[in-house]
Amino acid sequence: MSETRKSIFITGGASGLGREVARFFAGKGWFVGIADVNQIGMQETAAMLPAGQSSIHKLDVTDRRQWKEAVAEFAEQTGGAMHVLFNNAGIGSGGPIQEMTDEEIDQLIAINITGCINGTRACFELLKNTEESCVLYTASAAGIYGVADLSVYSATKFAVRGLAESHDLEFQKYGIKSRSLMPGFVDTNIIAGVSEGTNMSGKEMLEDAGILVSPVSIIGPAAWEAVHGNKIHTPVNKMAKQLAFAARWMPGKLRKQNTGLTGDLKLGDMVASHQE
Repeated sequence: MSETRKSIFITGGASGLGREVARFFAGKGWFVGIADVNQIGMQETAAMLPAGQSSIHKLDVTDRRQWKEAVAEFAEQTGGAMHVLFNNAGIGSGGPIQEMTDEEIDQLIAINITGCINGTRACFELLKNTEESCVLYTASAAGIYGVADLSVYSATKFAVRGLAESHDLEFQKYGIKSRSLMPGFVDTNIIAGVSEGTNMSGKEMLEDAGILVSPVSIIGPAAWEAVHGNKIHTPVNKMAKQLAFAARWMPGKLRKQNTGLTGDLKLGDMVASHQE
């Protein structure tokens, strides 16, 4: 690979937000490391990118040994550089906390929080040794304000938000930026499921209620802006921007609206067990 070509390592790169960011950055000439547990999905993502401009890495983000192996393989392709780590892999699972299983809760925390921590630790030396590097986390609009019936998921995204803020301070001396994306509802697998008691998809239910579901194409430019801009958090789409504003200036009103929304739409059911 050319020494001047920049590189990005993307977890959850087999679909959704990860795939779209891979497409966008590859279109800018970047080399893309695609990491995921879904081998077929990674191959499909790679087929969308220019030949010779990507590598595939089988990776369970909860497995620290797999992280070391994947990062070492990526470094061989990039000459030891990593300009961006996109800590994106995550799952959505919801419902009232008393109705969730221990396994659901443990998996949410392991993938959404511990997986991100594992990634930052595994990639730290590459980031430190690469000029103008950045770790980019996928948080969520659910990390702006707590969501009823998605409490554990929401808590994991608040934690990711905290990682981004803490690491932006902690890593300044190493020349590493830390950023987060905070998308509202985006048309990916995480809202594709059919809710119990209806034949409508999550997307259809949201749109029927007048809630914006943005095309996945918005995420590439948002990630680019986050990596190259000065803001720690980048709300993605109108919904996330409105939530960020309301959480700061009208928290009481937002609480009332949030409670009604989740009760009517059963958001926990819609996101159950889907990859971001």
